[in-house]
Amino acid sequence: MTTASQIRAVVFDLGGVLLDWDPEYLYRGLIPDEAQRRRFLTSVCTPAWNYEMDAGRSVPEAVAALAAEHPEDAEWINAWWARWPEMLGGEFSDTVSLARRLADDGVALYALTNFAADTWPLAVERFPFLESLFDGVVVSGHERLAKPDRRIFDVLNNRYNLNPHSTAFIDDSAANVDAAAALGYLTHNYTTTARLEKWLTSLGLLRTA
Repeated sequence: MTTASQIRAVVFDLGGVLLDWDPEYLYRGLIPDEAQRRRFLTSVCTPAWNYEMDAGRSVPEAVAALAAEHPEDAEWINAWWARWPEMLGGEFSDTVSLARRLADDGVALYALTNFAADTWPLAVERFPFLESLFDGVVVSGHERLAKPDRRIFDVLNNRYNLNPHSTAFIDDSAANVDAAAALGYLTHNYTTTARLEKWLTSLGLLRTA
């Protein structure tokens, strides 16, 4: 079992932990009626459909195919690609600050993110820290693999010579956390910055501010 004193690196998830991404930011304006918007985001542009793009499917191709399948919603579907940056709400500045404190203290930082290859450059353009803050980043869309598939963890470990038993892993998805824990990572299911700060401090990775 991994102990705090053995931790040599920290792996961050991005969306939901450091980056605020939510289709609601775009579609509240496009579909003001809440019931209609819920129907669209749960039955048309579904989380499973979005996961396909995280796992390597082309965003323009996926959008075009879905628009052809649902012509009555085509305008809204096409906005997923045409206006994707409007789904970005901003960075979670308090959590980014924690990551910067770790980096400033010499902790090796990595990111493992479920993110479409087509939209990743748009996010980095707006938030350069998504690349500059880390010693290495693995983007699911580039690998055509997505969490919680254990193979993307293997990509991370092999590319950056990480040992799960000496690596802390932070993610807001319980499924991803469970997958990482099964591989030997010391894990934290992110809910709030305060809880994360307490956890990192308990590991001796974060000095009291």
